[in-house]
Amino acid sequence: MHVRLFNGIFCPAARCYRKAAELLLVVGLAVGPMSALAAQQPAKVPATLPAGAVRAADDAALRAALRNARPGQTIVIAPGRYQPGVYVERLEGRPEAPIVISGENPSDPPVFEGGAQAWHLSRCRHLVLRHFVVRGQSANGINIDDGGERTRPAGPIVLENLHVSRVGPEGNRDGIKLSGVADFVIRRCTIEGWGGQAVDMVGCRNGLIDQCVFRGLEGFSQATGPQTKGGTSDVVVRRCVMINAGQRAVNIGGSTGMDFFRPPDAKYEAKRITVEGCTFIGSMAPIAFVGVDGAVVRNNTIVRPSRWVMRILQETTAEGFPPCRDGVFERNLIVYDGREVREAVNVGPNTSPESFRFGENLWFRIDRPEASRPRLPADDRDGIYGVNPRLPDVDEFIKATLAEGGSQARGEAEEGGPAAVRTLAAREPRAAGYGAAAWKPSTNDKR
Repeated sequence: MHVRLFNGIFCPAARCYRKAAELLLVVGLAVGPMSALAAQQPAKVPATLPAGAVRAADDAALRAALRNARPGQTIVIAPGRYQPGVYVERLEGRPEAPIVISGENPSDPPVFEGGAQAWHLSRCRHLVLRHFVVRGQSANGINIDDGGERTRPAGPIVLENLHVSRVGPEGNRDGIKLSGVADFVIRRCTIEGWGGQAVDMVGCRNGLIDQCVFRGLEGFSQATGPQTKGGTSDVVVRRCVMINAGQRAVNIGGSTGMDFFRPPDAKYEAKRITVEGCTFIGSMAPIAFVGVDGAVVRNNTIVRPSRWVMRILQETTAEGFPPCRDGVFERNLIVYDGREVREAVNVGPNTSPESFRFGENLWFRIDRPEASRPRLPADDRDGIYGVNPRLPDVDEFIKATLAEGGSQARGEAEEGGPAAVRTLAAREPRAAGYGAAAWKPSTNDKR
């Protein structure tokens, strides 16, 4: 294990914790009790430090704590401002004894501001990061990768109750960047203002993004919100709120250079991706299927997209890649203005739109309710058209969501309690079974 702050110091640790056996899944993909890593609870301010914990109140102390961390240990970071550019390599806990790096006081989290990157974690495993603020980076807020070992992913890793903002402001500058990470959870985080992607996943697998808030800010280019590409598979984006969260609020797939795919022989940008229980407000296209080989978008509420409801595209056309195919769009609630959305579904070349399935969606066109039925690549089985769901005031919803987003970054929403983000619940009885408010966990999904 190595720990470095970007100040020219490179420190070998006393020991490197490696695990050659298979990794226990963080996100509860297997039936049974969750691992110690996934079961970690958001912490309140402790009266005393946990047994074996190390407290860091300045940069030197934080550097030393990371350098000497061992499985099962908690590193507690005191309130204050810390130097960005923290680089940690091969920091490894164990399935039953993860290493936890946490702000001491969730109501006054430590702040890592400025620099190219706040944190860079390379080839790390069995870690939990929680309760701190990252802002104002020029490259990426938090960068986690496999060190270029494309057949040996980093992870498991949990990121929770973090606030990441004002990264970029333009170009491929991401709030959170994950490259070759498996078995990860990002929950109750708020990301506001970024250049490229809010969360960029390249060649990642077995992940959950849950109860997060993504908000675009003026002056930031914000290409996409969460993006799954480069061979990413088995990722769920759930119970999140997307407020003007990029040109494509969720980009299922994307465009990746052949040298960056994980696994190296993957012939899809994204596979087995699920987006469910989310609320979308604005964005040019809330949903984009791009080079997808199977994905499900269900029980989401989509309000006032600016150009399309969804897109079906193929940007990677190398040999062996199938056309974008087998998307499912069902039980969503869509409120749109036909003067802005002239085409509900934008279909690009080299795609297979006829393989997509639409079912039981509610469509309401606010400017002409009688013309609510959109033109789709396939029939919307049992769709409902022209029924006003009578949603709550959107501006008030945004204000409440952002206030709650601050509380979740402070750790005030406990695991197992109410969802840390709101939904726009329809007041029209005929719309009660549609959209994010109607989402329920599947009995066979343990994430």
